[in-house]
Amino acid sequence: MSAWSDLIFDVLEHITSFLPLPDHYRFGAVCKNWRSVSKQRRHPPAPQLPWLVLEDDKETRNRKFYSLSEAKHYSLDIPELHGRYICGSSHGWLFAVDLKITGILINPFTRECYELPPFPGYNEYTNVTTLIEELPSDYEEGDGYTFEDMQPRIVFKAILSHDPKERSDFTAMILFGEMHDSAFWRPGDSSWTVIVGPTFSMDDILYFEGNFYVVSAMNLLYMVDFESEPKLIEVGLEIPPENSVEGCGLQSYALFLGRNACLLVDSCRLPECKKNGIYFTHTTQSTSPDEFGFYDLGVFDMTNKMMGTFYSVEVVFPRVDSPVWITPNPW
Repeated sequence: MSAWSDLIFDVLEHITSFLPLPDHYRFGAVCKNWRSVSKQRRHPPAPQLPWLVLEDDKETRNRKFYSLSEAKHYSLDIPELHGRYICGSSHGWLFAVDLKITGILINPFTRECYELPPFPGYNEYTNVTTLIEELPSDYEEGDGYTFEDMQPRIVFKAILSHDPKERSDFTAMILFGEMHDSAFWRPGDSSWTVIVGPTFSMDDILYFEGNFYVVSAMNLLYMVDFESEPKLIEVGLEIPPENSVEGCGLQSYALFLGRNACLLVDSCRLPECKKNGIYFTHTTQSTSPDEFGFYDLGVFDMTNKMMGTFYSVEVVFPRVDSPVWITPNPW
């Protein structure tokens, strides 16, 4: 019998198409031949569940990740994310902001990175530390001027239209400021373009079949019109009221929601996830865990209308910004 390391490239490459990310790296660590195969992938990787991006370790500054399928933590040294908070995730890329209110778009598994221009309302000289030092004389602790308090006011959420590795003409869109106004940026732009919209706050953004949509706090849906002067156009579809799930169902799919671009996963291909379930993360400023932990993490079963957990409270560390779902995309 021939040695495993001597298998031809096509056979080995076919094997890798069945491997999730951790096993893909283990495959590449077997020998030089297998490592070469793992770096020359020609076929899409095996379907995989999203990971959670957690906080950075205070001692090592490594960024923590949680693999849902393995129920296991990983610690990765990603210097570009040191001291930054995550405000969005799309196609395996993260939006991250630091104390100087500078933003980057980064693939944490390849370290490919885009520097983003100053966010609307700020410039290259803006620094959160300076803003805090210039607080009014009547400021009292708890008034909302810490970096953690200011995070959702800088960028509340950010998503992409496409994977930057597949299309160089992608568009990034954010909700920013007190009222979660919307703005977009494309590679080559020197600044963000603010989109004209209603005066009330926006709650979410999504990209679907070639269009960006914004969900308002009034449960109204708007489409982004990029022609001439970018603006939001109400599409006349009212979002179902909160907690209303009558007549709704995901069948064999599971939905992953949070500051990430929403992810839909087929549980027939990934039976580790709960079919007809909604996995969610949510920003919370609570300093004591409730039944879902510091982060308000949970999974809602739409079949029996029950709430459950997918992440142990004992391993959750207190932090103000919530974890973010990401589908690893190192290829």
